[in-house]
Amino acid sequence: TGVYWKPVYYTLEGLFPQLWLCNAQHVKNVPGRKTDLSDAEWLADVAAHGMVRPSFVPPPEIRELRELTRYRKTQVDARAREIQRLEKVLQDAGIKLTSV
Repeated sequence: TGVYWKPVYYTLEGLFPQLWLCNAQHVKNVPGRKTDLSDAEWLADVAAHGMVRPSFVPPPEIRELRELTRYRKTQVDARAREIQRLEKVLQDAGIKLTSV
C-alpha cells in the first residue's frame, strides 16, 4: 500500500539474479508462523514450495515511462483546476467568458 519497498528493492535489484517482491497480503494468508525470529527462513521455505508468488515489478524503462505519464496527468489536472478557478473568479466579478 505504500512506497517504502521501492528504495530497498531498487537497490537490491541489480545485485541478485532473481529478486522477488511478494505481496504481504498473500503471505499473510499462508498458514504458519510469521512473528518469531525465523521469519526469513520461513518465508524462503514457503517461496521454495511455491506457496507464494512474486508480484510483477516492471522493468526500469517501463517504470520511468509510467512515472512520466503519471506526472503529466497531474500537471494536466492542475492546469484544468487553475483554469476553472480563474473562470470562477471572473464570474464572481461579473465577467462570463464561457458565454462569449
